Amino acid sequence: MKLVRYGKPGKEKPGLIDAEGKLRDLSAHIKDVNGEALSPKSLAKLGKLKTDKLPLVKGKQRLGSCVATPPKFVAIGLNYSDHAKESNMPIPKEPVVFSKWTSCLSGPNDEVMLASKDSVKTDWEIELGIVIGTQARHVSKKDALECVAGYCVINDVSEREYQLERDPQWDKGKGFDTYGPTGPWMVTKDEVGDVKKLSMWLDVNGERMQTGSTKTMIFDPATIVSFLSKIMTLMPGDLITTGTPPGVGLGQKPPRYLKAGDVMTLGIEKL
Repeated sequence: MKLVRYGKPGKEKPGLIDAEGKLRDLSAHIKDVNGEALSPKSLAKLGKLKTDKLPLVKGKQRLGSCVATPPKFVAIGLNYSDHAKESNMPIPKEPVVFSKWTSCLSGPNDEVMLASKDSVKTDWEIELGIVIGTQARHVSKKDALECVAGYCVINDVSEREYQLERDPQWDKGKGFDTYGPTGPWMVTKDEVGDVKKLSMWLDVNGERMQTGSTKTMIFDPATIVSFLSKIMTLMPGDLITTGTPPGVGLGQKPPRYLKAGDVMTLGIEKL
């Protein structure tokens, strides 16, 4: 299933994309695409619905973040060997963990606001998002993906000056409002299959900047979920963004950053 949230900001309704790419309303079945709706029991129930009988949503609709009110928005840094190389940073021995504030979440097509009037180093990062469906605490790598509801595309928009130059604290440059475009939908894990070899790309103003694959991840999704579950309890609805391949603005020669009016377009295979 492809689960979505559509409508005006703060008033989104739950929906799904049917086999023909049409938007169907799920309001009669779930309140929102949140932790409760993402449990295995709920997803199994939704999976049995006859989608052609669900109300068809007509007209062009704004899509919100595909997951509502996640308890946590956790991020993994330097998780692609080729990105670590372009950043001139060593390969981490264990996952680099930081947070994006949940208030930074926005729809996949919403405008990104530059962090502040003096922001000059706002960057792009195409990333695979993991959506938790079952509470996870001290889970093994073998069982970790059993706790996952599905996957989505995330743009880990980053302000590099605030992240790396102002008394470096990664969180500071990662959580500005609108710095977490997420979606357009969450695809349940049964439709994604092997997440360790998905192609991914990002364009700025139609120019290809990032081309990569999850196969160059240092820590794969199962390892990430297992590791995080040992330092925090992962809750249904939690979002984990898992790092980016090479081609970010910081890695360009010379570095290149976003300016007002630029357009980012990005995607991941099967998502």
